[in-house]
Amino acid sequence: MPRVRRGPPPGVDPELLAKDAAKLMPDPTRRLFLRGGASLGALAFLTGCDIVDGTSAEQALIKISHFNDRAQAWLFNPNKLAPTYPESAVQRPFPFNAYYPEDEAPEVDREDYKLEVGGMVDNTKSWTLDELYALPQETQITRLVCVEGWSAIGKWTGTPLREFLRRIGADTRAKYVWFRCAEGYSTSIDMPTALHPQTQMTFKFDGEILPRKYGFPMKVRMPTKLGFKNPKHVMEIAVTDKYLGGYWEDQGYNWFSGL
Repeated sequence: MPRVRRGPPPGVDPELLAKDAAKLMPDPTRRLFLRGGASLGALAFLTGCDIVDGTSAEQALIKISHFNDRAQAWLFNPNKLAPTYPESAVQRPFPFNAYYPEDEAPEVDREDYKLEVGGMVDNTKSWTLDELYALPQETQITRLVCVEGWSAIGKWTGTPLREFLRRIGADTRAKYVWFRCAEGYSTSIDMPTALHPQTQMTFKFDGEILPRKYGFPMKVRMPTKLGFKNPKHVMEIAVTDKYLGGYWEDQGYNWFSGL
């Protein structure tokens, strides 16, 4: 009986799908995938998904992204520092980045602000801005890398997040730390990244109180992750074993997004 030749699945561009899948793969999987001839068959083999339409193609990409998260988490070295730079390398003005225009950045009242704390911690008391400013602070000059392809070096001052987690009695055996922001944005990170020495609760940029456009009253700065994982205007922190995703992650962006 003659073999029926099947066409591409409806609503799926095989070439574009293979390229999108390759972007989500960690090395050396990406190289092997491309070297072996990126195709729907290879993608189906890797993910166990029979790609027959747009929905199953999306499910395959989600599986690749989750695999990438696990691979990056396994490879992440919590003691390896991101590169630091001299003050002469700081970009001034530093570029604004957000999913909204600069003039729509949230305005947070300094006097009313309280950082809410919850989840797997001993002390869930809220913190005023003055209490946060009284914490020991450090300055780092590191590069922010945007998922859109640009990067810039900035000077950030604040408290190591691990020091704050210690003070609130966080259970560091928990899997995640989750952040909620003033404009409704949210994201979550793995605990090893939260405890990384350069992960910082940032209160100042370039020696001045953090401007509104850069995240006043507090940004969480992580030079080991892409820019969208660095939340601004942070209003709440929770330590949890529950995966809570995030604004971009829920739209398909890679959750770990390490550098």
